[in-house]
Amino acid sequence: MADTIVLYPSPGMGHVISMVELGKLLLKHRPSFSITIFITTGATLPYVDHVTATTSSITFHHLPAVELPPTSISSEELAYEIPRLNNPYVHQALQNISQKSNLVAFFIDFFCNAAYQVSSILGIPTYYFFTTCASALCHFLYIPTHHETITKNIEDLHDYLQIPGIPPVYSQDMPKVMFDRESKIYKLILETATQMGKSSGILVNSCAALESRAVKALSDGLCIPNEKSPPIYCVGPLIASNDGGSKSDEHECLSWLNLQPSKSVVFLCFGSMGLFTAEQLAEMAAGLENGGHRFLWVVRNPPSEDETKTTAQLDLDALLPQGFLERTKDKGLVVKSWAPQVEVLSHDSVGGFVTHCGWNSVLEAICAGVPMIAWPLYAEQRMNRLFIVDEMKVALGLNQDANGFVTAAELEMRVIELMDSKNGKAVRDQVMAMRNCAKLAIQDGGSSHLAMEMLIESWTKG
Repeated sequence: MADTIVLYPSPGMGHVISMVELGKLLLKHRPSFSITIFITTGATLPYVDHVTATTSSITFHHLPAVELPPTSISSEELAYEIPRLNNPYVHQALQNISQKSNLVAFFIDFFCNAAYQVSSILGIPTYYFFTTCASALCHFLYIPTHHETITKNIEDLHDYLQIPGIPPVYSQDMPKVMFDRESKIYKLILETATQMGKSSGILVNSCAALESRAVKALSDGLCIPNEKSPPIYCVGPLIASNDGGSKSDEHECLSWLNLQPSKSVVFLCFGSMGLFTAEQLAEMAAGLENGGHRFLWVVRNPPSEDETKTTAQLDLDALLPQGFLERTKDKGLVVKSWAPQVEVLSHDSVGGFVTHCGWNSVLEAICAGVPMIAWPLYAEQRMNRLFIVDEMKVALGLNQDANGFVTAAELEMRVIELMDSKNGKAVRDQVMAMRNCAKLAIQDGGSSHLAMEMLIESWTKG
């Protein structure tokens, strides 16, 4: 029977793409593997069709739609709830696959934690694919320890937390879902962190050279005191090429970049959930205009309760300061909602990146050798800022007020610092060094290549 590996991402395009890249990596090491990916969302269908057409060893199993709870819950709770409701279908699918092939391993992301119960009952080796950085994994695995040793809510601490493998983290920089220990989402995360520590292993989208201190703490078992830590496999950086097969070569911004001098453009892009108020957009515009550097800026509509508002209705002239587009047309380009980020960062004209500190974006910048300005917005991004500014030194930090607001003067200063100063050059040199380390890690004989080989070989032993 064929050796099959099942991958189970939580809903959302980003999670699906990350799992597909993991599947491709497994196939690169062992082309004889058969990869099955469970998916729960129809929005990914064009991407799924593209993968199916180009990688025959990857197949998708569509889990049935589930009836969502009638009460309104947070998006984070929903991300956990959908996989829990899918457990009966996951159980059936895993059983069917086991009858037709040799089911070697089951990979889940942490939102799919409920499926661990199913795979444990069926006796299937279960691994977590942790798509953010090794430094964040240090924090995540240490959550049960903090829960036992800290009785206050994180929100009320206003103090620095000591976590093995990473710099001290200020309590207010923790993800907001961790603030209230009585909340349902906190309890779900605590349960996930506990079960993750009991899994067959954890794969991380990073490499030892990028986060040496964090990786050593994880490997030494320091993040799960008094318990045996599961094997940690750093197999990254895993980056989706061409944003999932879209026709990015037709995008206007790439043609515009072709006309700009080398390393002269600052790229501002904040992910699909990175929304700013009209007031913040106006400050950003002023900062970019006053700074005088060339820029490529991806702008989305501000947060709105009107869910019918579409990208097509995004009126840049109305949204940005009067005359801004006309005054900056020789130095800047504003695009609506989306740009092919991997291609933009890889373009020779791009010399800096203002980012929300999502880990995929950070990896894409490092692999392209582009220094960053860190502007975290949500989830674990404030912690990521700490890691990339203070620990990895591949970014400059922005000063934000208590509500996350950034003034025009602050943005202007940081862009000038990145592009024109000694500090900026130091960050640029460091990101180039990290880029070279990341390239070596995924080559034959590199640390990430060897980690994946070690994992695969563990399945054939015993």
